[in-house]
Parts: sequence; C-alpha cells; structure tokens
Amino acid sequence: MSTDTTLLNQRMTHFDGHDEIWLFGYGSLIWKADFPYLERRPAHIHGWVRRFWQGSHDHRGTPESPGRVVTLLHEPGATCHGMAYRITPDVLAPLDVREKNGYLREVTRLFFDDTASDATAENDKKVESAEGLVYLATSDNAAFLGEAPLDAIAEQIANAHGPSGANRDYLINLACALQELGVDDPHVFALAHRLHHVGH
Repeated sequence: MSTDTTLLNQRMTHFDGHDEIWLFGYGSLIWKADFPYLERRPAHIHGWVRRFWQGSHDHRGTPESPGRVVTLLHEPGATCHGMAYRITPDVLAPLDVREKNGYLREVTRLFFDDTASDATAENDKKVESAEGLVYLATSDNAAFLGEAPLDAIAEQIANAHGPSGANRDYLINLACALQELGVDDPHVFALAHRLHHVGH
C-alpha cells in the first residue's frame, strides 16, 4: 500500500462550495505555517491526544531511516491543543502534498482558546467553535510506526534526518511552540527532555 494519500484527500468533498475553511494544526502546522491564511487562532479539539507514532519518510527522515512525527490517537475525554487557521480552499492542494505521507483529512469541531476577550459589545465577541479539518494518520496507514518506549523514540528522533531537516528540530520546535501556547503535553515534553540526553 502506498503511503501517498494525496489523491484520497483530493476526493474529499465535505467542504466543496465553501469560501473558507478552518484547519487545525497540532504538529509542525503550529510553528511552520508556510501557507497563506486569513486568520490564526489558538484552539483545541476534544477526544484526541498527540503522539510521536507516525513515521516520516519524506520530511524528517528517509524510507531507509524514517523519523517520527506526531499524529492523533482517539482518547475519550482528552483534549489536544494547537493552532487553527482560516484558509481558502485553494490552500488545501499544497497541504495535501505536505501531509501526503499517510495523513488523511478528517472533519472535526474546533474550540477556540481566545474567546474570553474583553469586547465591549455583544456582537464583537469572537466565535467559540467551528467545524473544520484536521490531518491525521491512523494506525492502518503504511507509514504508521506505533507505540515504543520513550527512550527508543527519542533515539530514533535524534538520529533521523530528511529533506525538511533534522527530526530533532521538529520535536524541539513543537515543544517550544506548545510552551508558548501555555499547553502542557507530557508526551512531547518527556521526549524533548530525553532528547537532550541522547548522543548526536
């Protein structure tokens, strides 16, 4: 089975006819928004947790030595924080290519974290939630690596390198971005801590 999900994502028609779409980013999309967007807001989704269980053969690793990047795992009661972008539909085509290594578009409800504004007028208050898209890689995709001891994941990340750079930079940048958002993610922070103790 091919890891390239580009065509599968392009067949998704849920947002056909929409002038704009909300996109939820929980990995590199938080800190590497190399696409045009209309608005950017911190947000979260319910029922998902972030895990370094997806292989990266095209960005942070190679087919021979894959890196590890985050995907989402369904977990009732969980909350995953990230960044939401309001985009136009034409932005999805390059995003499908960026996320082609096993990721599929999924419809989700986003809850914005910046709604507690001190707006003086009722109609100035920001929208609290919206339907949007998230790219996630499920366990049945060909690039899925799954669970492993944290030390083993950290070592794999420390040694992997791909066309988009060192895998370790991806982890460090993600940890820093989450800290800036004031988000506590034990999985990501534990891996970042272990990374500092892994030899280069």
